[in-house]
Amino acid sequence: TEKAFGDKEMAETEAKKADKEAAIGKLSTQIDSMSAKSAKLKEEVATLQKELSQLASAQAEMDKLRAEEKAVFDTNSAEMKKGVEGVKLALKVLREYYAKDGKSHSPADGAGSGIIGLLEVCESDFSKGLAEMIATEESAVAEYEKESKENEITKATKEQDVKYKTKEAKGLDKETAEATADRAGV
Repeated sequence: TEKAFGDKEMAETEAKKADKEAAIGKLSTQIDSMSAKSAKLKEEVATLQKELSQLASAQAEMDKLRAEEKAVFDTNSAEMKKGVEGVKLALKVLREYYAKDGKSHSPADGAGSGIIGLLEVCESDFSKGLAEMIATEESAVAEYEKESKENEITKATKEQDVKYKTKEAKGLDKETAEATADRAGV
């Protein structure tokens, strides 16, 4: 009777032990899986933060270059506008002078029209140069704004990824701690 009782108790103990070992194995697998996933998420977060840092420095460099280009444009376009106005004023003065009736300039009529023609070419060249400068500046501004918008979108996306992955990694760490405690209890 005692042997039968001992065999029965041993069989029940062996079964309980096997169940507990299976539970420990299952919990160990869950812990390993959650730890690996958490580590992977943390690595992805670190990569995203590095990319965000690079994006911020690239945007700062772009801002600096754009400010320099704008300053050069402002200076050069102001000079070009003054040049165009100066040539226009010279043309006006010369046209008024040669339009007057008077004997003081009649022998120089051919030279006057030559100078006026030369100044008209200069005015045309200055105006063309100014138009090209303005077009280049507008193109640069549009490209800068486009790139800045893309950077903003990328930044927002990556920041959200960092937020969610960090939250998920913390949740996994908490679950891992709970599973470790459960395993220790088993």
